[in-house]
Amino acid sequence: MTRAEFLRLALGALAGAALPGAARAAPYDFWFTRLKYGSGDWDVDQRMPANMLTSLVDYTSLRVDPKEHVLALSDPKMLRAPFCYMAGHKLVEFNPAERRNFERYVRNGGFVFVDDCNHDIDGLFAKSFERQMAAIFGAQALQKLPKSHPLFRSFFVFKDGPPPTGLELNGWGDDLVHDYLKGITIGGRLGVLYSNKDYGCEWDYDWRNKRWLAEDNTKFAVNIAIYALTA
Repeated sequence: MTRAEFLRLALGALAGAALPGAARAAPYDFWFTRLKYGSGDWDVDQRMPANMLTSLVDYTSLRVDPKEHVLALSDPKMLRAPFCYMAGHKLVEFNPAERRNFERYVRNGGFVFVDDCNHDIDGLFAKSFERQMAAIFGAQALQKLPKSHPLFRSFFVFKDGPPPTGLELNGWGDDLVHDYLKGITIGGRLGVLYSNKDYGCEWDYDWRNKRWLAEDNTKFAVNIAIYALTA
């Protein structure tokens, strides 16, 4: 299934759930779905979604749902989301229903942005999440993304690859700046985007404070959303 086919089905399902009748357009092009999983602390960087959604309103013409949606990874409703977000600091150990939905979603055209809040390649979240991905998709499935990847040009241009965060050299984690992101590619398109850079915490501030920044650090969030919708 292509991303376009997946989105047509997802948008149609949303419209059908929200409105009676057959010939209605879905009310939104994009909605933010946070995945709740049983093993770890999924409820992190709580202001990040509003900041990302505000940036999509500011820079694009997408019809953006202003609410964050939280769904259990084990809930089949998550299969209809155009974009899912998963983050945390602690253990990631999927139960059978969570594993089944994660694999089905990704293989059928979904997009998951996974962010390690420890920004530590040797931390518990990183090690346990990578084990889950290896078990589901194979030991070599997670690969570093080249700086030429379309993700870095899907809206704004990031010629040096993923922008750094201010959290990577703060003495917590592995004290490194990771100049790469990883991903799992299925059928030529990125289905899982995986970050050890802690973008979630970098973007976890009140959107009204963005005016104090010399450069809007949430522009890369726009790239992620646009790639999820169009690739």
